[in-house]
Amino acid sequence: MLNELLLPLREFFGFLNLFEYITFRAGASAILALLISFIFGPFVVKKLINLQIGESIRDHGPDSHKEKQGTPTMGGVLIILSTIIPTVLLADLNNLFIQIICISMVWMGLVGFYDDYLKVVKKRKDGLSGRYKLLAQTILGVFISYILISSNVYGDYTLLTFVPFLKNVSINFFYPIIYAIFIILVVSATSNAVNLTDGLDGLAAGLLAISVSVFGIIAYISGRVDFTDYLYIAYLPLASELTIFATAFFGGCLGFLWFNAKPAEIFMGDVGSLSTGAALGTLAILLKKEVLLLIVGGVFVIETLSVIIQVLFFRYTKNKYGTGKKFFLMAPIHHHFELKGWPESRVVTRFWIIGILFALMSLTTFKVR
Repeated sequence: MLNELLLPLREFFGFLNLFEYITFRAGASAILALLISFIFGPFVVKKLINLQIGESIRDHGPDSHKEKQGTPTMGGVLIILSTIIPTVLLADLNNLFIQIICISMVWMGLVGFYDDYLKVVKKRKDGLSGRYKLLAQTILGVFISYILISSNVYGDYTLLTFVPFLKNVSINFFYPIIYAIFIILVVSATSNAVNLTDGLDGLAAGLLAISVSVFGIIAYISGRVDFTDYLYIAYLPLASELTIFATAFFGGCLGFLWFNAKPAEIFMGDVGSLSTGAALGTLAILLKKEVLLLIVGGVFVIETLSVIIQVLFFRYTKNKYGTGKKFFLMAPIHHHFELKGWPESRVVTRFWIIGILFALMSLTTFKVR
């Protein structure tokens, strides 16, 4: 928005020409997101404490987590504001991708906010029913697929998704309904995966920052003809503006991590995990990198698989032996390592390192073709 307002004045103030460049606006959005977090973070923490909006720790969770009882939650609002405000100020609001990604984050943020409200304020232990969360994610997936298909913004690429490591290889869904189902799966899976991972101080926020930084790089590359020609990837003219959102998202996650690092002063809650997960999935969809998302968000995938394995193994052993057994000490898998004696900070740091390895691996796919 600011570039549209300020660029006409560059003949009088030459330095305003900077707003024409993606790199400048991307850097500015990250800095602005951090400043918003640092300035408003203490206010948000204090306000949540005054409103007695504290986290309820599950009885069957690790005993070490009992000390976290009452820690302010719903702090994901800070990430959303720190991401959306710089994006609105510094990105091109006429860009279809920017409109879609902002709506995605805000929509699932509202769903997560209502879920947290039911749990914390109304004292409904389970919050919003899982079926309603899935319905909200399905609505978002239908919205995204409808807009992308009807606008034909990708041209011949509309019903395709690209496969990493292989040059000019893609998956064609052929029919819009199949593509829409795929989009729904990506949005739902990513949103729920981040929600499952958000169980230790700083874990989800750090992994989100790592993952979104990769997609920020991909967005910038995908919007440049010279880079896409060199790397043999699809040129997406609208993608470059997503760099602004990605860097704001990155700054928002780092700013939140300032207050969420152990010992956490605030938790993101479902308002944060559902919205950020949906935004991450939507970024992958808009950049046609849905398959690559499995590598970029490798730790999120592992966390989700650990829950699925735990449930299936328990059901299998119960049906076969009459008594259900656990495959892991506890799922998601970060709790398994806690119960094995790893300090929480060690689990988080090592998972971040694995997340960085996945991020680097995903970037190598652009040359290994």
